[in-house]
Parts: sequence; structure tokens; C-alpha cells
Amino acid sequence: MSTKEKILAKALELFNEKGYNHITTRHIAAELSISPGNLHYHFKHSEDITKILFEELTLKMDDLLNKMKKIENKTLGDLYTLTSSTCEIFYSYRFIFINFIDILNKIPEVKTQYEGINFNRKEEFQLIFSDLQKNDIFKKDIPEFITNSLTEQIFIIADNWLTHNRLISKLNKKTAIQHYTILQMNLFYPLFNKEQQKLYEQQYIR
Repeated sequence: MSTKEKILAKALELFNEKGYNHITTRHIAAELSISPGNLHYHFKHSEDITKILFEELTLKMDDLLNKMKKIENKTLGDLYTLTSSTCEIFYSYRFIFINFIDILNKIPEVKTQYEGINFNRKEEFQLIFSDLQKNDIFKKDIPEFITNSLTEQIFIIADNWLTHNRLISKLNKKTAIQHYTILQMNLFYPLFNKEQQKLYEQQYIR
């Protein structure tokens, strides 16, 4: 692992554990037993590190969604895997969501990138929903305003569940991912056909 990679890994660990606003480049350098000058050779400011970590998060989500889009005959299990894997990725970068407003205000590039991602993700989810209808997972007669609302509901939950867990639920990683995966999956339940509703209850509701 290169020095740059070590810095990014340690920064992610410290941001997640201690909080974004409490960690500086000096803290990261001290944890790695390197000089601040050595760290600043790679990253001048903590904001530069955050931009890279946000890009990592984005690329992982791009890869996950691309895999989902390539599946021709999508199943209930595929939808669950997408939702669970999204929760797991977000948990790995949880400081971004817990400190979302601070980061967006402090780093204009991340704010611009996030706005673009929201637009693109909406189109991607609409395509996935359309495929789920074609594969008889979702009902055929879902009004467009419902699927449009569903996309926004997913974004609201996805961007805020980590804060809710930190403040209210206080679940450990494994339990939190399971809990919030089901919470998001339950949004889809009214859209499943009766056969898929029964399958969902049997496989995922305990």
C-alpha cells in the first residue's frame, strides 16, 4: 500500500470514528507516524482527502448500479442485494452522510458533484423500476407519480439513515445494515405483485 493509500485509509477510519470536524491532517499524520510535511506532499488540506473519498464512494455506487442494470431478468433477490450493498457502502463512508451539510458547504466541488449524481441516479432508478415491472416483480399498473416519489423517498432515506442510527437506533454495523435495508425494502412492498409480496415476507420478514 502506497503512502497516499495509507493516508486515505487512515483518514476514512478517523473521520468515521471521531467525526469529520474533529480530525485534521495533523491528526492523520500522527496516527500514521509520518510528518505533516510528508502528508501535505500528497494532500495539502483535509478537504482534498474528502474529495477523493467522495469519489471513491461514487465509483463504488456506479459499479453496483451498473451490475444491477446489466441483469436482464431481475429478481426480488437482486433488488435486496442492491439495497443491502448500498447500505454497506454508505456505512463504510458514513462520515460523509453524518456531516453532509458541513462537507457540502465547505467543499463546493463535492456539492456540484452530488447535485449531478442525484440527477443521474434518478434516471438509473427509473430504468431499474421499469425492468422490475417487465420481470413481473413490480405491478404493471403503478402510476408514474408513485415511481417518481419512490426515487425521492429512497434518496431521503439513503442520505439520512446513518444520522438516524447514530442519534436514535444506535445499532452496530451488521444490525444497522440489516435494519435499514429492510426499512428501505418495505418502500417497495406495495409495488410488488401478490406473489412477490408473499415471497418477500417469507424470505426477509422475520
